[in-house]
Amino acid sequence: MRAAIVGAGVAGLAAARVLRERGHEVTIFEGRHEVGGQVVTFPVGGEELECFYHHIFTSDTTVIRYIEELGLGPHLRWIEPRNAHFVRGRMYPFVTPLDLLRFTAIPLASRIRLGLAALWLRRRADGVERYEGVTAREWMLRAVGQRAFDAFWGPLLKGKFADQADQVGMVWLWNKIYLRFSSRKGGSSKELLGYLEGSFKRYYRALADRLEAQGVAIHLSTPVEAIVHEAGQVHGLRAGGSYHEFDAVLMTTPNVITLKICPDLPPSYRDILERVRYQWATCLVLALDRPLTPYYWLSIGDDLPFVACIEHTNFMPPERYGGNHIVYLSNYTSPGHPVLQMDADQVFEYYLSGIRRLNPAFDPSWVRDRWFFKDPGGQPVITTHYSRSIPPMQTGIAGLYLANTTQVYPEDRGQNYSLLLGEKAAGLMDEDWRALVARLGVGI
Repeated sequence: MRAAIVGAGVAGLAAARVLRERGHEVTIFEGRHEVGGQVVTFPVGGEELECFYHHIFTSDTTVIRYIEELGLGPHLRWIEPRNAHFVRGRMYPFVTPLDLLRFTAIPLASRIRLGLAALWLRRRADGVERYEGVTAREWMLRAVGQRAFDAFWGPLLKGKFADQADQVGMVWLWNKIYLRFSSRKGGSSKELLGYLEGSFKRYYRALADRLEAQGVAIHLSTPVEAIVHEAGQVHGLRAGGSYHEFDAVLMTTPNVITLKICPDLPPSYRDILERVRYQWATCLVLALDRPLTPYYWLSIGDDLPFVACIEHTNFMPPERYGGNHIVYLSNYTSPGHPVLQMDADQVFEYYLSGIRRLNPAFDPSWVRDRWFFKDPGGQPVITTHYSRSIPPMQTGIAGLYLANTTQVYPEDRGQNYSLLLGEKAAGLMDEDWRALVARLGVGI
């Protein structure tokens, strides 16, 4: 089989690996100048850093497997993070059950309900069947009450999904809690987070190098313009102004880009793709001459212009980044939000009052450099009965497949599940090809 993969993110690279191992010819087309997809990097102080913050959990066994198989296991560090929640002008540590009892932003009874709800959800393995028809807002309001919801889960949902927050399905929130606690080994109340020294770029670049050594062609800076098909059968694609013939094509692109590349998908399949809405992911990254907060992950419960403050150098040492203290100010916005039209300097001015809420002593002179990154396919909006909105990998055009974050359910987007998704898509492509060859009576 001559297979093409559109997109050199981790799903595309994983799919290429499986297809090549099964003996197929594989070509990858990537519009950007480097592999990695949403896990792209930029240099800070002589070391690569992700444009959008990244870490892994101990339960992310697929990422760990790839890192170890590529010989990078000794560079994977496991660290106990310091996390907190900012609400009503104060930072509350949020790591252990004792921290929950100290969460005096809400009454004791509300704290107990908040803890009991989390305990209940972490023990539910049947969340998809149980919660598919209920929104996260509806369930959490009943479980924890108005005060706890307004101080904790309400702001987090609004921060992640903006004007779509009230439509978010409880399955999404249940799985966040369920997987987060399942990563804590031996029933420990504390978690470990993993980070690859030198950035996660090290393993996907190493994977790309291995694929090329095995004969996989990777064309960077070569956006795919169109999928070519006729009579319900894919024939190839147009990329870089040229036509390329293939027996099968896997698109790993977000729905909105998939529809542009192949606008004449079968109507029923188009309907599914158009049903899923996305929030843009944005990150203002600051390089400071000193720390901003004492915490790695600071979720925001107050009305600030960003939803989380992730201080990477409270996790990895600043010496790795030329002595810079690295802060991500994360936000998720609807497609029409004004911040999407701003540059890094404008976003910084827009966020300045919020930064000073976190640290009143902050002065712009602390900033050595700043960058602003945005991604239109950052977060699919997971609504109630979302399983009805999951597009199958087979698109209805023979030989044309799709694998993207809208199909990661009930798990949320992330490297681990994108790798698994790519492997699954490649397995399906291989099975379909072998079935076709068997029907035609031709040897492989």
